[in-house]
Amino acid sequence: PRAILDMSYSRHFLDFQGSSIPSSMKKLVVTKLSQNFREAVTLRQDSPVPLPGDGDLLVRNRFVGINASDINYSAGRYDASVKPPFDIGFEGVGDVVALGLSASADYTVGQAVAYVKAGSFAEYTVVPAKHAVPLPSVKPEFLTLMVSGATAYISLKELGELSEGKKVLVTAAAGGTGQFAVQLAKKAKCHVIGTCSSDEKGGFLKSIGCDRTINYKTENVESVLRKDYPEGVDVVYESVGGKMFDLALNSLATKGRLIVIGFIAGYQNPTGLQPIKAELLPAKLLKKSASVRGFFLNHYLSEYKMALKHLLKMYERGDLVCEVDFGDMSPEGKFTGLESVFRAVDYMYMGKNIGKIVVELPHSVNSKL
Repeated sequence: PRAILDMSYSRHFLDFQGSSIPSSMKKLVVTKLSQNFREAVTLRQDSPVPLPGDGDLLVRNRFVGINASDINYSAGRYDASVKPPFDIGFEGVGDVVALGLSASADYTVGQAVAYVKAGSFAEYTVVPAKHAVPLPSVKPEFLTLMVSGATAYISLKELGELSEGKKVLVTAAAGGTGQFAVQLAKKAKCHVIGTCSSDEKGGFLKSIGCDRTINYKTENVESVLRKDYPEGVDVVYESVGGKMFDLALNSLATKGRLIVIGFIAGYQNPTGLQPIKAELLPAKLLKKSASVRGFFLNHYLSEYKMALKHLLKMYERGDLVCEVDFGDMSPEGKFTGLESVFRAVDYMYMGKNIGKIVVELPHSVNSKL
């Protein structure tokens, strides 16, 4: 390891505590576009540790979050102009180990921060100080709020029109974002129905306030909804796609709203999609004065800081459960180190997780922090 201590203003680079920062690190890189994450992504062992610019922080990542859309990113679905190799991973929590001169006005070495930025599947990530979120401590629970919590909060606030007594259906309710959709809908005094794939997940959903859980492995979702909610549901928070989308659409009440935040059932397919009965969509929407709205977090960044502030306060007050799944129950055990990101993505697509999947990055590097 080399100690970085460069006070030259040409570099605008400060690390007053001379932390032991190695010259190289591990990181995950997309080397081939594919919906098969293991084919698309390579673990590089000796990438240079990046240097922060004037307004940047160098963050030593301690926890990184797994998102269903990691596969969309590695398949090149978000920006066709970006060609491999490129960095991957959307969010991290860690310590500031070095920073640029301007960034030192608001941050110090040793400070805990969270961020949302491409390239978090690495031991170190350069983060613009203006995009970092200062934290009281490095805890994986904070990571659950960065993408998952914010997605649920902003989508329901902007598109859900929630009010007391409304019936809200959350698909994949025990997942990373589903857990927040359930809790936020309950806070709005709605009646919440959650679909899940096991009794263990159902138990978790009840513990966070879900009024009716439907285990789709043992119950027929369509007939349960028809029987228990003959008037339909007012809002659907939908992340599965395919048959679940069709079913959710058919279950809408008059003036019902279906919010699409993803369609994980199709992400591992070459096209990224599973077929839906779209030819009937206009008639179904007209018949019920219903609507389908898409939600992509990047289009709502103007709301992001406010949402995160609110969510952090709720968590710190004990008003929000931020369930983290480290994969302790997975066959090979806890997700530790960047090499376990591959297992973590598989685990998500097998539908095993309860809450947000998080990978811990241990650091053996000697540091004065």
